[in-house]
Amino acid sequence: MKVRYRAAAGLAVLALAVAACGGGGGSQNKQPNAEQSKQAQEQMASTPSVAINPVPYEQVKDGGTFTLSIGQWPTQWNGNHVDGNQRDTAVMLDPIMPQLMLSDENAEFTPNPDYVTDIKNETKDGKQVVTYTLNEKATWSDGTPITYKDLQAEWKANNGENKKFKPASTDGWDKIESIEKGDSDKVAVVTFKEPYLEWQGLFTRATSWLFPAEHMGSPEAVEKDYLQKIPVTAGPFKVESIDEGTKTLTLVRDDKWWGKKAKLDKLIFRAIPDPSAEVNAFANGELDAVDIPSGSPADLKRAKEVPNAEIRKALSPNWRHITVNNQSEFLKDKSVRQAIQYAINRDVITQSDLKDMEWPIQTLGNHVFMNNDKRYVDNSGDLGKYNLEKAKQLLDAAGWKQEGEVRKKDGKELSLDFVIPASTPTSKTESELTQAMLKEAGVKVEVKTVPVDKFFTDFIIKGDFDLVAFSWIGTPLPFGGLPQIYKTGSESNFPKSNDPAVDAAIDAVGKATDPAKAAELANAADKLIWDMVHTIPLYQLPDIRAVKKTVANYGAPGYKYFNWGEVGFTS
Repeated sequence: MKVRYRAAAGLAVLALAVAACGGGGGSQNKQPNAEQSKQAQEQMASTPSVAINPVPYEQVKDGGTFTLSIGQWPTQWNGNHVDGNQRDTAVMLDPIMPQLMLSDENAEFTPNPDYVTDIKNETKDGKQVVTYTLNEKATWSDGTPITYKDLQAEWKANNGENKKFKPASTDGWDKIESIEKGDSDKVAVVTFKEPYLEWQGLFTRATSWLFPAEHMGSPEAVEKDYLQKIPVTAGPFKVESIDEGTKTLTLVRDDKWWGKKAKLDKLIFRAIPDPSAEVNAFANGELDAVDIPSGSPADLKRAKEVPNAEIRKALSPNWRHITVNNQSEFLKDKSVRQAIQYAINRDVITQSDLKDMEWPIQTLGNHVFMNNDKRYVDNSGDLGKYNLEKAKQLLDAAGWKQEGEVRKKDGKELSLDFVIPASTPTSKTESELTQAMLKEAGVKVEVKTVPVDKFFTDFIIKGDFDLVAFSWIGTPLPFGGLPQIYKTGSESNFPKSNDPAVDAAIDAVGKATDPAKAAELANAADKLIWDMVHTIPLYQLPDIRAVKKTVANYGAPGYKYFNWGEVGFTS
């Protein structure tokens, strides 16, 4: 399923965290000892799978305004488009766009009765067939009925056949043979070319919300119809205003909503790109909840001291990493990428980011499964261990000879840029730690600071970086992240890696019909991804939120999808 990305925007770290790592940073091989590892495992076991203060719908107060902040203000509001595949955009689309299935805290999917009355997954004539019976009352905000045509148009835009579309991921869509009308326009019959294990994530935030066929029928429509605007919705809320000046989205109850009336009168999302300012706004009563990101123990402490507030945290499928551009001038050579991997001490960065965050301090050894997933295997091997001497040996063998402080080859310095978004202390610290570590290997790193709202669209998606740190926001269905992030040609394969062995291993996962076999194949693919050094995993991202105690059905969701119609206040 489609994985969303998140910059360090909203991820803050104190400058003093750098001092804890020493001047050189990399030379101190801070491997966790047995006691620290045991403590981390105990913390992991005690962290809940969901923390949202569940309250029955009838007991939630009717009315009120709920205000949240986001770090990055989008320009593209179509969640199918690669530019619309951001975490903050997803948060704002959830209350206004359809999801045909919903995940609970155990990553189990059930039909969303507001949009579908029945879903059948069957085998017919040797093929997997999923039949969606859409709710007769379900309509778009412009009055157009929601029908099979909407599902059909979304599939055609995302299946990869028309290269003019720019889907964030083709996974799942490319396995569909056809979507046809059933007994009526309200019945969509989806026939697959081959079995697809993670079919439940289609037409949900795991891939994309359902969008109207009228706005999905051509590359131009997907590109422009939701660019800086949201023309059509279908949810318990509708758009009252999009203020580009203040970067604020205001949602109000949709009186035409056919489901249960939303408890809240109004939902407000404000862009606050400075992480410390978000916590200040929460402490001042301007926000009803706020994310507490890794590397910000002072913000966590302050949030805990806010009257009538509480900390809600849960284990989630989100993770922090450093992406390595496989196509940049000096990183095309895999041995050089591996040298970079060996020279970066993941334990030092992880300890810096998670220090005093009351979160398990564990490095992540897998690109597919999180530490708390029963399918998790540490596949990092030797590459996951800091080894400065091995890094130097690989660079020597690749012809990069030490000349003074910086290695050179054919008269060129081995110099890399580490792109970071402005006003994001975590990224700044991570880049400076990496800079110090690679300096010891003779690699020069220049930190390049860019505007937060341009970080993905103008730099990451366009491949204008050597190294960059951000977070992948995962889904309850992990296998789909493999083709999206690591397969040749994917719009979300930001390092532009091209490894036939990795592609074949990913294809094998997609063809598996048994979940246990798929997990085994995914771990095999993961070993190859470590070897090509596409992405350097750091740690499972904390899902920690400070929330007013009176807020119901909202907090740290883990794998659960929010039901925005039930979010509200208890008093």
